[in-house]
Amino acid sequence: MTANFLIGLREGLEATLVVVLLMAYLVKTGRRSLLPRLWAGVGLAVAVSVAFGALLTFGPKGLTFEAQEAIGGGLSILAVALVTWMVFWMARTARSLGGELKAKVDKMADGTVWGLVLVAALAVGREGLETALFLWAAAQASGESTQPLLGALLGLAVAAGLGYLLHRGVLKVNLSRFFTWTGVGLIVIAAGVLAYGLHDLQEARILPGLDSLAFNVSAAIPPSSWYGTLLKGTINLSPETTWLQAGAWLLYVIPVLVFYIRANRSGPSKPHGNTAAVQGKDATPDSRAATAA
Repeated sequence: MTANFLIGLREGLEATLVVVLLMAYLVKTGRRSLLPRLWAGVGLAVAVSVAFGALLTFGPKGLTFEAQEAIGGGLSILAVALVTWMVFWMARTARSLGGELKAKVDKMADGTVWGLVLVAALAVGREGLETALFLWAAAQASGESTQPLLGALLGLAVAAGLGYLLHRGVLKVNLSRFFTWTGVGLIVIAAGVLAYGLHDLQEARILPGLDSLAFNVSAAIPPSSWYGTLLKGTINLSPETTWLQAGAWLLYVIPVLVFYIRANRSGPSKPHGNTAAVQGKDATPDSRAATAA
């Protein structure tokens, strides 16, 4: 549940910040009448994301066990690839994201009715689809269905609340540090999802080595114990781990963390460009728009 809360919080806050920035920019530039288009785009993005999540959950039910495992393993690896791209993308483009969104708004606002709807739907929908896929993969890895959903919904609710407080200028948060450290957490979670996805492909007989265990700590960490459940829910630790899973976990998490930390150190030291205004005097012109409304 903890891992899915982090996923919901991180992805939800990214989407919320996009909406807050677009709202503030429309109000600041005297385009308040276009706000319904913005919310229509957000609603469309949410609907598509929910439909995608439902398709992932109920689509493979009628397939054979091997087919379900093959699909689950493939989608888990895809989810890891998307999340890895997302955390590096955020580290690289955080400062310019606000300017890019405003340029798209200026281009679409005076055009067709659906232009701004499309901007909002694409900006929020990208986060929604990534969230749906990664939450599904994480839920498959944990073996639970209800708790991951509750954790994700709680994270999304907290993200929405934080977004509202940021929009009103009530809350001061160092968003640069927030996204940096949650990015580290997501990389560790993604490593567990990758290992579980490879295990699915082993069970589907697509990859070898299902019976070749690197370690079996079931006696020391019973899966039914509270600490076994905690480790499974946070880092997807499997008491019975094959050599392929263990090797993939290490080969993913170590270099990705090293490159991610380097990317953040070499990137901008200022807070997240979209909402730096929440930190007071260091606000940039772009970020002040986020709290203008």
